[in-house]
Amino acid sequence: MGKPSVAFICVHNSCRSQIAEALGRSLAADAFDSCSAGTQPTQQINPDAVRLIKERYGIDMEATQRSKPLTELPQVDVVVTMGCNVQCPSLPCKRREDWGLDDPTGRGDAAFLRVISTIEERILRLKKEFEQNKMTAGTIL
Repeated sequence: MGKPSVAFICVHNSCRSQIAEALGRSLAADAFDSCSAGTQPTQQINPDAVRLIKERYGIDMEATQRSKPLTELPQVDVVVTMGCNVQCPSLPCKRREDWGLDDPTGRGDAAFLRVISTIEERILRLKKEFEQNKMTAGTIL
């Protein structure tokens, strides 16, 4: 079996889920595949998220990612919701968790950087868990 796949989901797929996809691809690509989508996707990724991720990690999200609907997701093993306070449709998966993150949109760089740091910590924790348990697409706990 191959690597597990993780989908990061929020309403607009413009900020938190995009950050998680970018950091998952950058920091945990050896442990799992990352993608993201939204229940009501916007036309673009949040410019503050793009700017701060580029400054902090050198990742240009606009070059490799776009806001997309749930219907464009591949089959995934794990669904991580960002804490959107909306009813997410049921997506087939083996594991589901909610990270309960506040949306930093419109709240300044400090709020964005707190959310980015939390997402980084959780991506690295997920990576460590997958590696320690030698998880593959067929062995998700």
